[in-house]
Amino acid sequence: MALKVYNTLSKQKEQLLPKLPQQMKIYTCGPTTYNFIHLGNARPLVIFDTIRRYLEYKGYRVTYIQNFTDIDDKIINRAREENMDPFELADKYIGEYFRDADALRVKRADVHPRASEHIPEMLEMVKVLYEKGIAYEEGGDVYFSVRKFRGYGKLSGRSLEEMLAGARIGVDERKHDPLDFVLWKAAKPGEPAWESPWGMGRPGWHLECSAMSIKYLGFSFDIHGGGSDLIFPHHENEIAQAEAYTGSAPFARYWIHNGFVTIDQEKMSKSLGNFFIVRDLLQEWAPEILRFFLLSTHYRSPLDYGSGSLKSARKSYNRLANTLELLDGITDGKQDAAVGRLSKDAEAFRDRIAFCVAKFEKAMDDDFNTALGLAALYDMGREINAFINNKDFVPTPAVIHVLIQARQSYQELLDTLGLLPGEKRELGPEYLEGIREIALSLQDKAGDLLQSPLPQDPQGILDILISVRQEARAQKDFQLSDQLRDALKKEGIILEDTPRGTRWRLV
Repeated sequence: MALKVYNTLSKQKEQLLPKLPQQMKIYTCGPTTYNFIHLGNARPLVIFDTIRRYLEYKGYRVTYIQNFTDIDDKIINRAREENMDPFELADKYIGEYFRDADALRVKRADVHPRASEHIPEMLEMVKVLYEKGIAYEEGGDVYFSVRKFRGYGKLSGRSLEEMLAGARIGVDERKHDPLDFVLWKAAKPGEPAWESPWGMGRPGWHLECSAMSIKYLGFSFDIHGGGSDLIFPHHENEIAQAEAYTGSAPFARYWIHNGFVTIDQEKMSKSLGNFFIVRDLLQEWAPEILRFFLLSTHYRSPLDYGSGSLKSARKSYNRLANTLELLDGITDGKQDAAVGRLSKDAEAFRDRIAFCVAKFEKAMDDDFNTALGLAALYDMGREINAFINNKDFVPTPAVIHVLIQARQSYQELLDTLGLLPGEKRELGPEYLEGIREIALSLQDKAGDLLQSPLPQDPQGILDILISVRQEARAQKDFQLSDQLRDALKKEGIILEDTPRGTRWRLV
């Protein structure tokens, strides 16, 4: 199946064909660095990271660029509030961004250009637009004349009349037309500024992405991405600037936009105050749980966040992780080797795994449908569990060979979604009360292991209880061992004894 993507520019699905064979050049709009990222900000980071990973899985050589807006009104205002230099503030939050993005397993871009480091490129664009008569200057501000660019509105689908109906001119604005937008802003006292032919000033927000994407990817690169809130005016203005500057089209060949994260069907945003900071969520939830949640719905659809969203995501994700643990338990440490003829059951199992891989690829080839891709992974998990747990299962060299191949495929697909489990599993805070009660009820029976103050987190208590059970088994106190196992099972925690020790999973 050909790889297809919904192109916002054409308003339809199209076959994704790179400009250069087996290469894919992608630019995505990064954060304005004045605060921690929230869950709504995290969605495009994870979505486009997954698109990048899948293209690499398909064999493309991907060049990935994601910018930082490090000079902007929001940054300047926040810096004043915190009595900081604007660039110092931006540096701080760029560092905080990387901490959160790394935790969410977002691969770093090939280049993370900063707006403040590309003033010459932006000034060159403004000069050319000014010389062409598409831009004009008023009081040190330089504006783009929208009506002089034919085709303005082609990305958003809005007519000039519709845009004019919603436009307003403030008392101090000097635009010739309400539709015009600023390319270069005259300096205000105390703001960062650079020299220009029109006096000291700084670039407008829309200008930076046009200049930096062309610098690093060339004109008419493959994919430009971002949240759907950027379609108008940001991406519309990017197209106008870039195509008027070069005199050709298209600026970018495919435009991909993700839907909003919503709270009760209302867009999550800092301006509305209905947002959840990723850093705070990571204190309670494992990173792979957040990433799973962000991939659980098709990227173009709204994703509604509620109180039970991450609990549901954790339960679903743990099913994937449990299957991988089961595979590891059977195949870990065993050498794969060429084998003779496979049994009919092993051949059939191998074919079913191959079908699941094909189903995953079909889902992702159809506009990167991660929801259906996850469904294919669940199908693969069911096949693996059924095969291993069959009463006639015998781990012969031929069977191990097939299972090692299945594990490689399963791991590869999980990694393509950025969902390979970390070293630590997730035990949520809602388990704390129940698991603490179990520990307290066993203090008289468990000796020294439970005499010291208990940890404050459920994972810490669970680790101690597992140690208590292991000690009870070593002392042949099977009554205590079984009591502990059964009590944890009532809390939804299953203990499994393996040759490599005791492992746990959630029901």
